[in-house]
Amino acid sequence: MPIMRMKEIVEMTSENRQKKLADLRVELSRLKTMIKAGGAVENPTKVREIRRTIAQILTVENEIKLGIGKHAKKEEEEKPKKKAEKPEKKAEKPEKKPKAKKEAEETKAR
Repeated sequence: MPIMRMKEIVEMTSENRQKKLADLRVELSRLKTMIKAGGAVENPTKVREIRRTIAQILTVENEIKLGIGKHAKKEEEEKPKKKAEKPEKKAEKPEKKPKAKKEAEETKAR
């Protein structure tokens, strides 16, 4: 049985996902330490399940961050929409001449 299902991960807030991720990483390092020390692990498949859950949490976070996938759409719907701000007009900049042309014009002027 998985530690967490994808549905549970998607429904969590970003902060809760980060907390769960930290907890899982601590537990994974504890289990790995026990294995390296030669201790008997009660459930050897637990390591695989933890690694898999960590990967799923990171995947959901990245999908939301990049705005891709079906998980990102759910997260956007939950956020309140802000009023659209008017874009500021940028001052027009004079055209830049390539460096070689500037140097050529300066040598002609001398």
